[in-house]
Amino acid sequence: MTSRAETFATVKAQIEPFNAKGVDLTEATSFVGDLEWDSLTIMDFVAEIEDAFDVVITMNMQAEIETVGQLVDAVEKLKD
Repeated sequence: MTSRAETFATVKAQIEPFNAKGVDLTEATSFVGDLEWDSLTIMDFVAEIEDAFDVVITMNMQAEIETVGQLVDAVEKLKD
């Protein structure tokens, strides 16, 4: 099993192609507020994360995930 830091690094790498503004990514980075993603971008990104970690992120989970750190926590929970 990978560590949380490795999960964060992978999530960060997955965000980079979608990071049009070049925002410095931290655990507190907001997908809508800081990265200014619309719903289509979020859906595309979620598909990338699901493929990268072989997990399924439900619509209910997506609605609760607002920051990079929350996404990392959700992926860690789903991998268990």
